[in-house]
Amino acid sequence: MDEGKIIKTFHEGHCINAYRVFGAHFAFEGSEGVRFTVYAPHARNVWVIGSFTNWEANPIPMERTGFTGIWRVFVPHVKEWEGYKYRIEDRRGNIFNKADPYAFYSETRPETASKVYDLNDIKWSDKTWMNKRSKNFDSPVSIYEVFAGGWRRNGEFPYTYKMLEENLIPYVKEHGFTHIEVMPLNEYPFDGSWGYQASGYYSLTSRYGNPTEFASFVNACHKAGIGVIIDMVPVHFVKDSFGLRYFDGEPLYEYRKPEDAESQWGTMNFDLWNEEVRSFLMSAAAFWCDIYHIDGIRIDAVSNLIYWGGNRDRGTNEGSLAFVRRMNYYISREFPSVMIIAEDSSDYPKVTASTLDNGLGFDYKWDLGWMNDTLKYYETDPIYRKWDHHRLTFSMAYFYSEKFLLPFSHDENVHGKKTIIDRMWGSYEQKFAQVRNLYAYMFSHPGKKLNFMGNEIASFREFDEAKELDWFLLEYPVHDAFLRYFTDLNKIYTSHPCMYENDYDYAGFKWIDADNDVQSIYTYYRESEKEVIVCLFNMTPVSYEDYDIGVPYSGTYTEILNSEKDIYNGCNMCNFEPVKAVKDPRPETRFDYKIKLRIAPFGAVWMRCPKRKKQKN
Repeated sequence: MDEGKIIKTFHEGHCINAYRVFGAHFAFEGSEGVRFTVYAPHARNVWVIGSFTNWEANPIPMERTGFTGIWRVFVPHVKEWEGYKYRIEDRRGNIFNKADPYAFYSETRPETASKVYDLNDIKWSDKTWMNKRSKNFDSPVSIYEVFAGGWRRNGEFPYTYKMLEENLIPYVKEHGFTHIEVMPLNEYPFDGSWGYQASGYYSLTSRYGNPTEFASFVNACHKAGIGVIIDMVPVHFVKDSFGLRYFDGEPLYEYRKPEDAESQWGTMNFDLWNEEVRSFLMSAAAFWCDIYHIDGIRIDAVSNLIYWGGNRDRGTNEGSLAFVRRMNYYISREFPSVMIIAEDSSDYPKVTASTLDNGLGFDYKWDLGWMNDTLKYYETDPIYRKWDHHRLTFSMAYFYSEKFLLPFSHDENVHGKKTIIDRMWGSYEQKFAQVRNLYAYMFSHPGKKLNFMGNEIASFREFDEAKELDWFLLEYPVHDAFLRYFTDLNKIYTSHPCMYENDYDYAGFKWIDADNDVQSIYTYYRESEKEVIVCLFNMTPVSYEDYDIGVPYSGTYTEILNSEKDIYNGCNMCNFEPVKAVKDPRPETRFDYKIKLRIAPFGAVWMRCPKRKKQKN
């Protein structure tokens, strides 16, 4: 480790491994103890206090190194798990205690001290996974979004990382998901923020265990063939007095102007024009990839990184945009197989374009427009859906402008919005029929997929961080059948390349009929080199025994999914026998062949046809 180079690039705003210098590090062999290093440029004096000093009784003075604002001290005989803080005297003579911004571990709330932890003890056995890992542009991605404290609980306590390793991984594997996305696991003081109001950007939350146990969870995920994505919030941080706010008595991590520093969430906005802050946040992103072998980072509230306060009327925040481009460039360079995902509600262009082309450099962007349009459509009475027909066709008009990911996230299961199934129009039975239709549409639409925990069991209760999912629902046949349906969707999706290989290529998706607003029926197909899957969606309670549909190729079409199959608690109006395409060159269909299908009320049907060699459309 070239410490001088790290410090130099830290001040220049180009450092992504500042955690190798800052924080509490065990000394090299032969010299037992810990070296503490902190950045506090406005401080008059800094001490380290902790369990090894009887806290404030015997503070240990730190030495300022030159004029760079870095303070450090070596303390012998400090052991792992000991708590500590920095005692800071500002330029006005005020004295206060702060947690370590670079702490690797912390006390469990409501306590706030940092804890010494030796990350060198972490062991890995995931080399095979790491060597073959990719950004998955041409691979299936079905993400299971999880709040670690609320998937399952052990009585009044949340599952630990070890319990999640033993229970969550087999569940995800059994039901066909490819990735787990965990809501923020950085340390945070307020349970109700779900981790999005962070106090420790390098500190794994102690609510569920320690860093070694979390690393074991990730390692086990990789051995099971499951990727791990974490949420990160480089926009804002908590106001709590022990944290980053006025860290050395003056604005350091936050903007100096109050109108820029205060966020809409009652937190503090990071000053993303500050080079040391840029290095702090870029290094935090790299830390999780390096130390914990994380496979993806989902960046929260990107619109607030693009515009001042997230308000486009205030204009773009050019310093923040420079930070985003720089972070994404360095992370992609140093960790080329890690996915970087933007949760962005804006229409700012080139979010997923390369930074070399003046894009923001994200690999994927959440398609929140698709999510909003889709849910509004399924909420609408079918009588009126013909007037909203193009809510479902509009997404393909802009889809190829970015690399989109389709989300039904925790945000759609809170704050009175209702859960996904409860937003469907109609009676209890009609809600289930339509939510099955909805997910067949989602999984056949181009783009990677994300679903929040509970979506797969059709949960009617909104997310509550203090409660586990309503697993008792699986005692009811209709919910158990829905979980089977969701599992089959995942497994069909991941086993048919035409459903994912060409997600971001015009050749992978074609409309058959996008304009049948009278019957509210949508038809399109997905194709790859070896197969084509024709997808049909009936958005009304009307059934059809012989519905003509134009198809792109001759051959035999076999039903591989029907949302109304009896095993899914449907009416079982299916196409039980393979259907042979017949010649029917009608100009209005644009295709030379057609098939006839049985279509149930609110039914979704996928028909697969293997492609013959040298067939042409």
